[in-house]
Amino acid sequence: MPLEPKIDVLVVDDVADAAQSLALLLEADGYESRIALSGEAAMAALEQYQPLCVFLDFQMPGMDGLELARHIKQKFGDDVVLVAYTGMAESNARVNEAFAVVDHYFIKPIPQAELRKLFPPKSKGDPG
Repeated sequence: MPLEPKIDVLVVDDVADAAQSLALLLEADGYESRIALSGEAAMAALEQYQPLCVFLDFQMPGMDGLELARHIKQKFGDDVVLVAYTGMAESNARVNEAFAVVDHYFIKPIPQAELRKLFPPKSKGDPG
């Protein structure tokens, strides 16, 4: 089954409010987003959409952000930008391992100014 048209961002977080908040921030700046509430749900979403970017929470039950990042890299290589975010300290060895796999990372909460450096607001009529 062919992929549907690309979306801008897939937000993956096991905390629905956190995922929705980040997705709303991105949508307010003109980006199309989808939400997945687990690593497994993200893998299913990737079968339907190939996002340009995946924001992934590092600390999730089941498939965590590191495992998800590895699956995405294996499937899409560098065609999908990976952005990890976590509330854990950067000194955690597993967090450092994940940060080596992804393209960008943030410590929660993500400051909007920092988010906009990576995703500047789209102007009207800007296709992406």
